[in-house]
Amino acid sequence: MFTKLFSWVSKTLSLLCFGIIASMLATTAQAGVKIQQWKTAQGAQVLFVENHDLPILDISTGFHAGSARDADNKTGVAGLTRFMMTLGAGGLSDEQIAKKMADIGATLGGGVNADQSSFTLRTLSNQRERSLALDIYRKILQQPDFPAAVLSREKARVIAGIQESMTQPESISNKAFYAGLYGNHPYGKDEDGDLESVKSIQANDLKQFYQQYYGAKSAVIAMIGDISRSEAEQIADSLAAGLPQAEAPAALPKVSYPTAPIEKRIPHPATQAHILLGYPGIKRGDEDYFPLYVGNYILGGGGFVSRLTEEVREKRGLVYSVYSYFMPLAELGPFQVGLQTKKEQANEALTLVRATLQAFIDNGPNEAELKAAKQNITGGFPLRLDSNSKILEYLALIGFYQLPLSYLDDFNQRVNQVTTAQIKQAFQRRIQPANMVTVVVGAESP
Repeated sequence: MFTKLFSWVSKTLSLLCFGIIASMLATTAQAGVKIQQWKTAQGAQVLFVENHDLPILDISTGFHAGSARDADNKTGVAGLTRFMMTLGAGGLSDEQIAKKMADIGATLGGGVNADQSSFTLRTLSNQRERSLALDIYRKILQQPDFPAAVLSREKARVIAGIQESMTQPESISNKAFYAGLYGNHPYGKDEDGDLESVKSIQANDLKQFYQQYYGAKSAVIAMIGDISRSEAEQIADSLAAGLPQAEAPAALPKVSYPTAPIEKRIPHPATQAHILLGYPGIKRGDEDYFPLYVGNYILGGGGFVSRLTEEVREKRGLVYSVYSYFMPLAELGPFQVGLQTKKEQANEALTLVRATLQAFIDNGPNEAELKAAKQNITGGFPLRLDSNSKILEYLALIGFYQLPLSYLDDFNQRVNQVTTAQIKQAFQRRIQPANMVTVVVGAESP
């Protein structure tokens, strides 16, 4: 017993130490990331970076199995399917999976969003630990059991979470915002599902969703770490070989732009009002991405150096926080502005935010703002690539959204090429303040 415990502690500490060392070593953007790409015999796309700095292997496997794929009467199936796959597979229980992974110091991760579901694995790269970790990982991807008892437990957990979220102003505003922005489009579905839908979900719903959306032909396998190309090919083949042979799912429908303003005011007893306003933004790979990205840094994405923070918080003290961002997806993801403030000053703050946004769209940024934004963005970019796990996220992103393999190498150059005129033109093309969706939770009537 003591020997096993000592072995587990040693392996776990080894991975922790390697993670700390990885952060210290920091692979910089200037050094370049050499990405190798190919497809398995089953049609899965593979992106691989060979890196022998540390004895670690990181893997991500993504599928077009996000919440946008939920049936209208079965919202929540995508999220439950992805989570349940890690809680029983190939005859192993959730406890057995957790113990076996802990015994070899390996970790599982991943998640689900509107577009995709993903599973990540970090393991030591030596043959023994790697083989054991990959065996469990393969079972999760290829042989999910969806045990009924665990499903009942997880449904109860999800239902409790939904019920709690129905009382929280932040959750209320988020759900209302997405429903208002996307209407009947699949992006308008709640990732957690609604109460009645989740209550009705059965194991067969998860099995059918798995067979339909977890096919090898649409899988994206990303790897970085201490293995050779030939080893990476063997691993990718073994992961793809046992996946369902379903056809790649059809593209999601196009997002429609609002043709009139939508405003929802929802009463809430909280002393603080939560406000969201937005408009359909851009897709991954959009030609306007870099002008909008740099422009939004100036508008509301740069923290305390942004226009919104300066005008609404610093000069007038109307908000606790204010921000803006673009979230590119397979189809038009949201452009969103958010703020929190006292109930009694919510309407004043909202009016000022709208005026600041309109002024930015009308006039664009000045040269001093652009120069500072470029310096901050490009200066901080190496920190996005200072560990294998961060690079893995980019590999998965590049593969899933079919971005150029040179995306990371080109990033700073594309940022530096942006002009004030391009930012102004891009915002005027893509954002229409007159037709924005606005959600106010907890504020007084205007």
